[in-house]
Amino acid sequence: MKIKLVPREKVKVSRKSISKYKSLKDALLKLEPGGNALQVKYESEKDLVSYRNIVYSYNRESNQKIKSSADPMKSILFFYVE
Repeated sequence: MKIKLVPREKVKVSRKSISKYKSLKDALLKLEPGGNALQVKYESEKDLVSYRNIVYSYNRESNQKIKSSADPMKSILFFYVE
């Protein structure tokens, strides 16, 4: 097997990937202080952690304070801005 390193510019990507969390990120833009909360239904603890990580990274990037609260009995996660 022959291995050759090539510059990254020569590698062509034909399709652009879309994050499965794009709808969550778009909805976060609509949150206002004292306004409505965003309700997200999750199926597993892994989903719960993933959603929260997305929001916490969004907080760092945009310097906002979006908080979260979970209802484990109904598997619902709420995001809101105070």
